[in-house]
Amino acid sequence: MCYECNSHNDSRCADEMLPETLKRDCSDHSKGVQYTMCRKIVQNIDFEVNGNQPDSRVIRGCGFDESSYKGRCYQRSGFGGRQEVCSCLEDYCNGAPLGRVPSLLLGTAASVALARALY
Repeated sequence: MCYECNSHNDSRCADEMLPETLKRDCSDHSKGVQYTMCRKIVQNIDFEVNGNQPDSRVIRGCGFDESSYKGRCYQRSGFGGRQEVCSCLEDYCNGAPLGRVPSLLLGTAASVALARALY
């Protein structure tokens, strides 16, 4: 059970408090896919690329991923844009304002503190 939306099509998807109407049962549209988590993606296009104007959007939905990123966040960037992808394993967990970012920030802060202690 996840929130499913795209703020490009429905501005409510970027809200902190999501309406009940955006809740979905992932098994309703599985078509042979075993959805195992919820996902939230924040995409940013920082400058015009291939005719696409600067923009940002939030995409929430069902997902599957058996890699080491399951239940975590990661970032990607390139070609004038960047995105943060967070996945989580509880029902409707992709409704959180910043996904699992606090745990990502804690890990980064711990790494910086360790690096400073070693040098």
